[in-house]
Amino acid sequence: MSLKEAVELKFNFKNSKISATLQAGRKKFINQEQIIVEASMKKKLYLIVITVAIIILILSAGFLLTQQTPPKETGTPQAFVGIAYCGNTVAEGKQLIDKVKSYTNLFALQSGTLYRDLPSVEELGDYAIAAGMYFLPSFGEFIQEPLSEWLDAMKLKWGDHLLGVYHADEPGGKMLDDYVKFSDPNTGDSITKTKYGDIVVQKPNNIVITYHLNGDIRLSEPAPANSNSDINSEKVFHADGTADVIKAAPNGFSYQTYQQLQELRVFKDVDETVQRFYARDKDKMDFLRDKTQVFTSDYALYWFDYLAGYNVMLGQIGWNLSTTQQISLLRGAATAQQKDWGVIITWKYQQPPFLDTGTEILSQLKTSYECGAKYLIVFNYYTENSGPYGTMKEEHFEAVKTFWKDVVKNPDIIQGSIKADTLVIFPKNYGWGTRWAEDKIWGIFKADQQTQQLWTLMQTTLEKHGLNTDIIYEDTNYPPPSTYQNIYHYQK
Repeated sequence: MSLKEAVELKFNFKNSKISATLQAGRKKFINQEQIIVEASMKKKLYLIVITVAIIILILSAGFLLTQQTPPKETGTPQAFVGIAYCGNTVAEGKQLIDKVKSYTNLFALQSGTLYRDLPSVEELGDYAIAAGMYFLPSFGEFIQEPLSEWLDAMKLKWGDHLLGVYHADEPGGKMLDDYVKFSDPNTGDSITKTKYGDIVVQKPNNIVITYHLNGDIRLSEPAPANSNSDINSEKVFHADGTADVIKAAPNGFSYQTYQQLQELRVFKDVDETVQRFYARDKDKMDFLRDKTQVFTSDYALYWFDYLAGYNVMLGQIGWNLSTTQQISLLRGAATAQQKDWGVIITWKYQQPPFLDTGTEILSQLKTSYECGAKYLIVFNYYTENSGPYGTMKEEHFEAVKTFWKDVVKNPDIIQGSIKADTLVIFPKNYGWGTRWAEDKIWGIFKADQQTQQLWTLMQTTLEKHGLNTDIIYEDTNYPPPSTYQNIYHYQK
């Protein structure tokens, strides 16, 4: 081999080695680049997965939040839907709020245990309002100075989320069916209307005169101060002029005739009765109305409840009374007097299950809403053996939930779409119970021929016009609106 060939061979070998080295380096570089690219892609994919996971988590949390927390309403709601809590503890009240806050906007506190415990009432009010609800507390007939200061403070704290105060209960119904106490500032007499319709008058000198529903008058006088007896003297006077002495009075009776006692009678007629009804609670009503709106519920005499000072009446639906008749009486009174009204679904039975079926309660709520009810509440009493949520069962909660979702939040169902075009007018101040033809007037006067005629007129009209009927009372301060097409007026 020549020197030239040896040099060329060496050169070619060196070049081939360099080339191989370069190719190996290039391959290594390419591999490293691929590794970097793959790592970058993996990182991007990881970031994408993390981002998607975060989005899903946020959406899921938002969904759960909307399911558990009611939407904050803007402005004043057109309808207030709620549960009346009648339990005994703050803890149970909060538990109920947590259960219903996604499908109600009103919490009504009607606890006989808590109504004088103002700190507990405030705690429940705070909790309900924080959950997006409005609050309606009851204080029974408890009206004392601490309540005045408390109401002022809570109005500043809660604003319009404090709807008002639920005061007393069934003022009209108690006149018909219960004991009701009155006082006469002119004579100093203490007066009791009994659930039987009797009127018991106790005078300052402890003489007691009882005016029985059947017309008899019983006179009871204490034994003379110098007597050794502590037994009262008694005499019963009859309308025919006769009398029966039960125990003779040592010094003779203070009143000798039926006519004398009859002239002293209170609640002589419906006109005097209605004025005493208005005056009985006037001081408390004036105090409360100066502070806030005043609510109560009743099952009769709504017209007179409004005139006694209540701003809002809740008609009791469910007492095996006609829903159509109750709405006609309540809506008629509210419309004529330009007041708000609502319903409270009460017990159907006096023993378990107490409430009607969920299906029926849903129907009652929907009907009331379509007739214009602004407040729609279910009464939830707590007994010793009731469950964690009172006498309401799951079917009743489902009924309220369905009502909220499918009726209140449904734009196709119009609140107040069922309007009255027919009007029935009852006689002035005629506080007849309306539950049956023989129902008493003001719980004091026996049914008469007029009552029977009114019963027939009311039932005939309701049968013909149904929920398109309103019922009011003759009153020059509230003339019948011209919007009614049919007006039926009782003619003596």
